[in-house]
This record gives sequence, C-alpha cells and structure tokens, in this order.
Amino acid sequence: MATIICNFFFFFFFFLIASTMTAIKHALQRDIFTPNDERLLGIVNVCKAGKKKKNCFLCATVTTERPVQVKVVKVKKSDKGDFYKRQQTWELRDLTEVDAKDASKENPEFDLHFEKVYRWVASSTAEKNSFISCIWKLNQRYLRKKLEFVNVSSQLLEESVPSGESQSVAGGDEDALDDYQELSTREEQDIESMMEMCEYAISNAEAFAEQLSRELQVLDGANIQSIMASEKQVNILMQLLDEALGEVDTIEGKLSSYEEMLQSVKEQMDQISQSNRLIQISNTNNGKLLDEIQFLVNYMDLSKGHIRALQEGDLTSPKGIEACINASEALLQCMNVALRPGHDKLMAVKQQQHLFAELRDTFARRLTNHLNNVFVHQFNHFSHFKMTIPQFYRSSCLSLPGHDQSSTLSQHTAELTLPKHSPLHRDLLRYAKLMEWLKNTHREKYEGLSRTYVDYMSRLYEREIKDFFEVAKIKMAGTTKEAKGKFATLPRKESALKQETESLHGSSGKLTGSTSSLNKLTVQGSNSRRSQSSSLLDMGNMSASDLDVADRTKFDKIFEQVLSELEPLCLAEQDFISKFFKLQQHPTISPPLAQPETEESDGGTPSRIPPQAEHRHSLSSEKDIVRLMMNKIFQSIETELNSLIALGDKIDSFNSLYMLVKMSHHVWTAENVDPASYLSTTLGNVLVTVKRNFDKCISGQIRQMEEVKISKKSKVGILPFVTGFEEFAELAETIFRNAERRGDLDKAYVKLIRAVFMNVEKVANESQKTPRDVVMMENFHHIFSTLSRLKISCLDAERREAKHKYTDHRQSYVINSLGQPLEKLNHFFEGVEARVAQGVREEEVSYQLAFNKQELRKVIKEYPGKEVKKGLDNLYKKVDKHLCEEESLLQVVWHSMQDEFIRQYKHFEDLIGRCYPGSGITMEFTIQDMLEYFSSIAQSH
Repeated sequence: MATIICNFFFFFFFFLIASTMTAIKHALQRDIFTPNDERLLGIVNVCKAGKKKKNCFLCATVTTERPVQVKVVKVKKSDKGDFYKRQQTWELRDLTEVDAKDASKENPEFDLHFEKVYRWVASSTAEKNSFISCIWKLNQRYLRKKLEFVNVSSQLLEESVPSGESQSVAGGDEDALDDYQELSTREEQDIESMMEMCEYAISNAEAFAEQLSRELQVLDGANIQSIMASEKQVNILMQLLDEALGEVDTIEGKLSSYEEMLQSVKEQMDQISQSNRLIQISNTNNGKLLDEIQFLVNYMDLSKGHIRALQEGDLTSPKGIEACINASEALLQCMNVALRPGHDKLMAVKQQQHLFAELRDTFARRLTNHLNNVFVHQFNHFSHFKMTIPQFYRSSCLSLPGHDQSSTLSQHTAELTLPKHSPLHRDLLRYAKLMEWLKNTHREKYEGLSRTYVDYMSRLYEREIKDFFEVAKIKMAGTTKEAKGKFATLPRKESALKQETESLHGSSGKLTGSTSSLNKLTVQGSNSRRSQSSSLLDMGNMSASDLDVADRTKFDKIFEQVLSELEPLCLAEQDFISKFFKLQQHPTISPPLAQPETEESDGGTPSRIPPQAEHRHSLSSEKDIVRLMMNKIFQSIETELNSLIALGDKIDSFNSLYMLVKMSHHVWTAENVDPASYLSTTLGNVLVTVKRNFDKCISGQIRQMEEVKISKKSKVGILPFVTGFEEFAELAETIFRNAERRGDLDKAYVKLIRAVFMNVEKVANESQKTPRDVVMMENFHHIFSTLSRLKISCLDAERREAKHKYTDHRQSYVINSLGQPLEKLNHFFEGVEARVAQGVREEEVSYQLAFNKQELRKVIKEYPGKEVKKGLDNLYKKVDKHLCEEESLLQVVWHSMQDEFIRQYKHFEDLIGRCYPGSGITMEFTIQDMLEYFSSIAQSH
C-alpha cells in the first residue's frame, strides 16, 4: 500500500511540473505569439552554459499565414517579473546544425549553430529532447534545406515520424506537432484558483510542490478510507451482475431457436427469388430479340416503290427524277446502317445486303449511261447551232446568192458575245443529288462522268472561245469594212481562209506572224495616219486628229467587253461544277478529271493501278479540284487573252495603258469574290503579261528619247519628246483616273520624267544653232507648265526642279546675252571700284589722273540715247532669232533684260554719286528714256 501511495505521489509531482510548464506555454501563446499571428509548437527552459544561471525560454514557432515562416524565439521574464517579453529571434532556415552533445547519456546541454554558436543548458533532458524533436519535425516539413543533427539519438528522430514516414513531410495536420492538450475552461479555472491560494506558486515552485504533496497525502488517506467503506456495496453489485449474466444466457437460447426458424424461411425465399430471376431473364431476352427484329425491319427494308424506281425509274421527267432521288437516298441509308455485333452473320441480313448491292450497281449503270447521253446530246445541240467565223463566211457566200452578205456579216461581227450555257446547267442540276449519291457509292463511275463532262465541255468552250476572240481581233484591228468587200465576192478556199485566221489567232498565243499577215487585217488608210507602234516622238509630230483617240476608245470598249463576257462565263461554270459535282461537301477526294493511270501487265494489256496508288495523288481541298477542272475546260482562255493582248500592243503600244487598267480592275473584282478561283488565277497570270507590255512601252519611249537627233541647221525649240510626255501624261491621267494600279503609272512617270530631264540637257549640250540656256529655259518652262496644269502629285519634286532649272537658265541667258551694253563706261567704273578696293577713299578717286571728272565726261559722251536704243534693237533681234514661237517667252526674256539693264544703270549712278559728289555729272539718258527704248522696240517688232 505504501508503494502505491509513493508512486502516486511521484506521478502527481511530475504532473504538477508538466502542468506548470503547460501554464507557462499557454501564457506565452496568449500574451506574446497570438498578437503576432504565430503558434507556439515547442518550448524549453534554458540558461546559457558556463554563466550565471539566468533562466529563459527557447520557443519554436510558426506563422499562421502563408507562406509559413518558422522561427526560434528567445523569451525572458521582465526585470519586474510580472510579464514575459521577446528578447531575440532567429529564422529556422538560418540554423545550420543542432548538437545534442551526447546521444547515449542523458545530458541537458545542447548547441544551436546560427551565424554563431549558442550554447544552452536545459532544465531537464526530457525538455531538451522534446525541443530537438520539434525542431527536426519543423525542418522536415517546411525547409528544403535539411539541418544537420549531431549527437542526437536516431531513436528520438524515428519516434518523431510515425510508421517510418514523416507526417509533416506527407502534408499532415500541423496540430500533429503540438505536444500539449489545451486545458478546458474548468481545468483552467481550478488551476488558477489553486495558484491564487498560493501566491508563491510561480516564484517558489518547491514550496508549492511541498504544499501540494501534503494535500495529496491527506486526499489519498481519505480516498483509501472511502474505498474500504464501500466494500459491501461492491459485493452487492457483483451479485447483481451474476444474475444479469444468467438472464443473458436465457435470451441467447431463445435467439438461437428464432434463428433456426428464420433460416428455413430464408431457404424458401431464395428458391422463389431464383424462379423470379429466371422469368425476368426470359422476358428481357424476348424484349431484346423483338428490338433487334424491329431494328432490322425498320432500317434494312426497302419499299417496293423504291426498288421499282431504282430498276426502271424515268430519268427524264422531273417526277421520275424525284422518285429516283428518294429511292437512292433510301437505298444509301439502308446500306450505311450501323449493324450491331452479330447481325452480319444472319442469313436474312446477308441476303438483304446482296439485294442492296445489286440495286446499287444496277442504278449506278443506268444513271451513268443516262448522264453520258445527256452530255453528248447537249454538246451536239450546242455544236449544231454553233458556227465558226470562216464557216459563217463560207455559208454566207454559198448558201445565200444574191443576199447582202456584207450586212449579215456586219450584224454578226457586231455581236461580240459568248453563248450562255445556263439552260444546260439548269437541266443538269436536276441530277445534282444523284451525282452526290453516285460519288458516295460508286467513286469510279462518278470520276468517269466527271472526265466525260470535262472532255465534252473543253471542246465546246475551246471552239466558242476561239471564235469569240477571232471576232474581237477583227473588230480590234478595224477590218470590218475590209471584210465586207472581201467576203461579198466569190468564195475563197478554206485553206487560204484558215491561214488568214491563224495569222490572227497564233498557235502559241503570240503574234509572231509576218508583217504582211497583219497588214491584211488593218485598215489600209491606217498607216498613213500613224504607225502600228506609237511613241512619244510620234505624238510630238502629230496633230490631235492623228492621235486617233476614237480608235483607242474603241479598243478600250472591245477589250472591256471581252473581259466582261469571260468573267460571268467562268463564274457560272465554276458555280455549276461545285453544285453539280458536290465538291464542297468533300474537301479531300481524288481529282475527278485525272486520267486513270495504267501499267502494262505481263500479257501486254493495260491494267488499272490499285486504288491506293490513286489516293496517294489525291488533292488536299475541293478548291484545287474545281481549279483543275476549270483549267481543263478553259485551257484556251489564257492563250487567247495573251494573243489578244499581243495584237493590241502591236497595233498601238499605248493600248497597254488601257489593258493594264481594265485587267487590274477585273483581277481585283475576281479576288474579292474568290482569291483562289480559276478566274482570279488566270486573270492574274494575264495581268503579269499586260504589266510586262506596259513596262516595255515605257522602256521604248525612254529608248527613243535617247536616240533623238536634232537638226543642226534650225533652232531647237520645244523638243518632240517634251510635248510627247505632255500628251502621254494627259492620256494616262484620263485612263488611270480612280484606277487600282495607280502606283504603276506613278513609277512610269518618274522614269519618263527623269529620262526627259536627262535628254533635254543632252540635246542642249549638243545644240549648235540654239544656245544651251535657251534650250534648257524653253523646255523646262514647258515641263513646269505641264506639271503645274496636270497636278501629278508624285512629280511635285520634279515640278519644283523644272521651275528652278527654267529660272536659272533664263537668268543665265539674260546675263550672257545682254552682257555689257555700255562697255567702255563699265570698264571705267571697274577701274574705279579697283582703286576703292586698294584703299583709296571714294571721294578722292576723282583726283586720280585716269579717273578724274574729265575722263568720266569723255566716256559718258560716247553713249548718247540714240546709240543705246540702236544697240538694244539689235539685241532684241538676236533674242527673237534664238527663241521659238510655241513657248512665247520673248517678252518675258525682254522684260528680264530690261530689269538687268536698269540694275547696271543704277549701279553706275550710285558710283558717280559716291565717288564724284557735287560734280553734276549725269548720264546722257535717264531711266525713263531707257523704259521708252525697251517698250518701243518691243512694240515695233
């Protein structure tokens, strides 16, 4: 009994110490760390090693906000001893090593290595181990940098990690780090009341412990007496428990009998449940079988009406076509039904699939043969009414004797139009859905029909386009009147006629025929008015009527009409191909017009390459397929356009301006509709040729400027390429107004004007009859006037340069031509200015022997007014001989000479006034006399 009491006493003593530490920990948490949003996880009562014992607490804390910061805080009691205060703080990440001094023996000392080593002595080994364990846990959970623990028992660290795995590292609850249980409110009140009874509980723990020990002994004695007094009640309780156990045995026996009864009932219920389950399975299977039969009947049954339409339906009437469309769609739906697993093994399903395959093949053959017949019929229909120009001429001459063939031909050639194929497209579009069905079921037959259509239409369009362009060339070359006279006579041989038309058309798309062939198609009087290739020099030597603006306007209208006819034709055909062949719904299929490749088999007969080889050559999109079909159908358009462009350029090189504007506009329009269409691509290719001809035209003008030769016997005047540039600019501004390719014209302007500037200077340097300044002044004045009138924004810099050159050379010509009309007087005053420059004062110049007043009067008397007027009259005749009449610069130059003469006169008067003051010496004539001389001379001529 004494041993029990002793053990109880020691247990209570240590509980008291732990409770004290817990109370301290609670107070620190409440007063110091909670206000700073920190949690206290570990605490140890320490003092510094080797010094006077001054207790403090090392606390391990974490912040409650993220990112979590782990700290070691040193807390010390205040000097008054009534509260705690934070004395020093370290970050745990700054801790490099924890040294426990001895891992095998109990030792309260330990070291913490921060920026320096701190040596501590704990109040007990247990507190030290608990604190080190807490540090290790925090390091494992929050720090990537692992601390080094020296002289620490591995058992201590392992015990800190349950089940061999760090709960902290695994992301466990932070509360796992807490080694204390928070006191309840009742416990906290009891401890506080007990500590208030003993004021020295905190300051003198030993006295408080002794008092608690004495009270414990008193309570222990009272407890033992209470236990001994309650022995009788315990015996009664045990007897009641024995009786309860007996009752329990009785109840267990009854429960066992009940369980046996329930077991028999359970067996009977299991048998009933098994029977019900079998019935349920049978019902389910019957329902599923019925569903499968219903599915096959619904989705794999084709009505007799549909079968009749597929086998013998009328493909010519709208009602028959509609019935065939509905039947083909129903057949395709039956064939494409997604069969469930096992259906394909049923004999009825196999028979139905075989029936569907036969119906599909039969209808595909019927549809293919019918559409082939439609293609051939439509082609023959259009070909029957289509007649080439030579055939028309020949039939007109042979079939209608006595009829006015010239009027018939004129009426025919006046209609520059292409036949419309909208009726053909309208008839064929009725079969569009059937073509889609054929593509989904029989790809080979679909591609064969596509090739057949492309082949027939390419021949039909080739003939129509060739005749259309022949009419355009005849109208463009102006041979309508000539054709009337030729073909109103006896019929010509077909070979000769064919040779004539081929000279126009050209096999390669370029006009490379002889000059005589072209002359057959030009108006006989055309060469007398202008050459076939106009130039700036030609324009300079022509009158307004010679430019034949009407012919150019006529060419522009013909070329615009050609493009306007081709554009809707190509767009309508492309739209029909997309709709009829249903290309837009299948972006990746093999090209339908690609010819099937063959290879020689062992027997020498061609055999089809496997379908896999064809699919390797499939195109990536339906636009490529449409473009490929359009290229095949309209393969002659680009060639004919290039041939027409070459003819227009050969007739008049300035036609390239019209063609560039028109072609650019149509290319821009086509690109807005579909940038990747056949029309856009073809017109873009032709636009390159037109642009090349335009550049060639500009280069030709520049080359002809460089080759210009000026007569040595006559004055130069305005150069022909200067006036030619003016008329070219006027024409180009009219053509390119609001055009898309204005930038090309601006570039050509810059090239031409620089060539004009350079060649004007070249001619001026080579001129012998006319002074250089006159050539430069007149031509640059004309250029400046032209650019100012036309207001070409890209040539503003050249306009200013032309004005500057005109002004400079006019001034230079005035100075050089006027010279020194009062030559002796001018030499006299040059000597006066020389003396002044040498240092002689102006008022002392009259004392110089050579420049005294008598010498001055003698020189002035040599220039009376009559002599001056005579010299000016000779000067006017000289200037009039140099200048041309076209530019009308004579009066401007004469007025500049007048200003220059007056300037010299005023200079002489100024020198007389400054160097001969008070002498009363004056000129023989006044400024007013001089103005009268200039005016009378100008009026007399």
